[in-house]
Amino acid sequence: MSATGCPTIAAIGLDLGEFALSGSPPAFDGTSEMIAPRRTVFDKLLLDAAAEAGAEVCEGFAVTGLTRTGDRVNGIRGRTKDGGEVEETARIVIGADGRNSLVAKAAGAEIYNQRPVLTCAVYAYWRDAVPHLAAIHPLEQRIVISFPTNDGLTITPVVFPRAQLPSVQADLAGHLTRSLAMVPALAEPFADAKRVERIRGTGDIPNFFRKPFGDGWALVGDAGYHKDPILAQGISDALRSAEWVAEAVDAGLSGARPMGEALADYRRTRDEHLTPMYELCVGMAALEPPSPEMTALWGALRDNPVERDRYFGTLGGTVPIPEYYAPENLRRIVGAA
Repeated sequence: MSATGCPTIAAIGLDLGEFALSGSPPAFDGTSEMIAPRRTVFDKLLLDAAAEAGAEVCEGFAVTGLTRTGDRVNGIRGRTKDGGEVEETARIVIGADGRNSLVAKAAGAEIYNQRPVLTCAVYAYWRDAVPHLAAIHPLEQRIVISFPTNDGLTITPVVFPRAQLPSVQADLAGHLTRSLAMVPALAEPFADAKRVERIRGTGDIPNFFRKPFGDGWALVGDAGYHKDPILAQGISDALRSAEWVAEAVDAGLSGARPMGEALADYRRTRDEHLTPMYELCVGMAALEPPSPEMTALWGALRDNPVERDRYFGTLGGTVPIPEYYAPENLRRIVGAA
């Protein structure tokens, strides 16, 4: 990714008004730096990598449905870019088609652990922003975030309660600029910055798990599990689930294990590993004032760089959330202060 011009992020911050925290999440699987690529760049890299690995790539192809033999999914039905109708058979169909997955709906994938839509968001890209700490800035009834991405640009998402969606949609620019102006730490970095492209907004931010497999099909990434993007963990979680489903499908197709058994293990692995981040994101997306326990933790972290880095590791997905937020661990950190 560095070859695309997307800068690495070594440290992140949390601006609490009276004071700010910053830290570097501990390494995960040998990697200690973060990166926030644009989807226009990242998706093309994935597509090219798939082609180089031997996949047949059909761009401009729209899947319109699934085909079946009895109750078993055995392929897809779709439309080519010139309008032709095509059917393709497969030993297994993988739905990697996002939170509004056609594959999931056509297969009747069960939804569970669903939570209400909690937020809406507006975001923009800026050129010539002075490099600064990538940070989360919680404010009353909103969170402002900024981080660098490809082409020398900085992205500034602002998150609001879902109830404010009509007001936000009516004035995207106003809500964005007023929110950025509320953050003193961003005044100097954005003094001469110029917005590029249009301002974007979204209120389609569901929170759910779907059963990610059935007879002849499986789901990966946002198609099978979606959460509020307040901590920007969607791509990381999708890549991890892609590894797990690939291992399961390989075991099933090779005959090493029954396919259903291997995919059931994929589901258990996914839910076990990703539910803690799901719960953390949903909790943050409530945009409620911090609890006394969290306020005490933040205060204790001011003079504890080791645990401060580990705290940011929970936000970045490199430190186990249940382990860090265990009551005895929090008492230890706060007590040490």
